[in-house]
Amino acid sequence: MSPGDVDREALRQLAVDVATEAAGEVAQHHGRVAAVATKSSRTDLVTVVDRAAESLITSRLDQARPDDGVVGEEGASKPGASGITWFIDPIDGTTNFVYGHPGYAVSVAAVQAGRALAGAVADPLHGEVFSATQGGGALCNGEPLSVSETTDLRSALVATGFGYDAADRVHQGAVVAGLIGRVRDIRRMGSAALDLCSVACARVDAYYEYRLCPWDHAAGSLIASEAGAITRSPLLAPPRAPGADTAGFVLAAAPGVAVAITELLTELRAWPPAQAPDRAAGTL
Repeated sequence: MSPGDVDREALRQLAVDVATEAAGEVAQHHGRVAAVATKSSRTDLVTVVDRAAESLITSRLDQARPDDGVVGEEGASKPGASGITWFIDPIDGTTNFVYGHPGYAVSVAAVQAGRALAGAVADPLHGEVFSATQGGGALCNGEPLSVSETTDLRSALVATGFGYDAADRVHQGAVVAGLIGRVRDIRRMGSAALDLCSVACARVDAYYEYRLCPWDHAAGSLIASEAGAITRSPLLAPPRAPGADTAGFVLAAAPGVAVAITELLTELRAWPPAQAPDRAAGTL
């Protein structure tokens, strides 16, 4: 199936429906989470609610589109025959969820040939559902989104996040130390999906993060891009697939500050040299 044969709006609506349903279930457990475990490190948390939400989403997707593939953060994995694979993060921002802190979301995206065709990010606590289709614009609760008109990096509010590996976090902290005196301020909210949506609706002017997994940014990067952001993200593939980019550097910025923040982050070595954006190739 070629991209032109796909009903992107139908995919977007399905993403909205399943993300909204899962977000409703997640919200019922806010502030009273049990059975917390760790995954890759002591800071990488997972709960029974993450796994239950992923199971709900995969069940709904299988009912609606049984020939599609699935890749989920908590282990859901199903090869598909349609050429479309759904990337699922049942709770992006699990640490916030565990602590009863706002700043977590359900993220669902339909992907073909490494790029998102449609996606949705549902924020359970604020009742906001962000969504987009490739080439069709971005919405929040049905209203069109657009990025900020900021043109001066010194006035830009920049969001970022930190990985789970201790050495990565130390390096990321050093990058922030070099950045904070050259922008308006920094925000670290704890959900990559919501940070990307914050770029889309001009709550922040830019966002960057290193060491993201594909389900973290699949929907959010599309929503930011469709709202007018200049974005850079790796092709979407299961983390253990041949050729998958396991480093996952993601950047989204309002057009007026995109070049400036890319140059500054390059100067600060926010990403490995081999992954530095190539402006000439149009991959800011």
